[in-house]
Amino acid sequence: MKEQLRNRLQLTIIAVLLIVIAAMAYKFIIAGSVEKAADGRVAIVLEPGERAFVLTEMRAFVAGLQQMTAALARDDMKATAAAAHQMGMAAAHSAPAAMVGKLPLEFKTLGFATHRDFDAIALDAQSLGDPKHTLAQLAATLQKCVACHNTYQFKVSAGQ
Repeated sequence: MKEQLRNRLQLTIIAVLLIVIAAMAYKFIIAGSVEKAADGRVAIVLEPGERAFVLTEMRAFVAGLQQMTAALARDDMKATAAAAHQMGMAAAHSAPAAMVGKLPLEFKTLGFATHRDFDAIALDAQSLGDPKHTLAQLAATLQKCVACHNTYQFKVSAGQ
């Protein structure tokens, strides 16, 4: 009987630990650190440095978009590809892991898809050299930017 009790206790402990792990995985992979914003969007709650990091990345996107459109206006596909490449997946790898855990899954999905889009734009701009094709790709990618900005905002955590 003592062995049965010990086995049940071990199974109970394992079950509790699995529930805790599942809850943590849900929080850090799917839900993130969010609350409803006054304007109806989803507010992603970050520390001041994390918010500054994300906003710096977004300003880099705007600067990259300006470089791309200026290069496209000159039919300079090499410069277009270089500007797009700067916004690709290589830029995504510099994000702090703790901050990424606070981002909801949909935001991460949109963000990584946008970075991948810019890698594809860079590759196609270099290999195809077709400004109209690149503009069409850019328009499709910008739809992700619009969707994200319509859905999310960043808020500094209340303790700050």
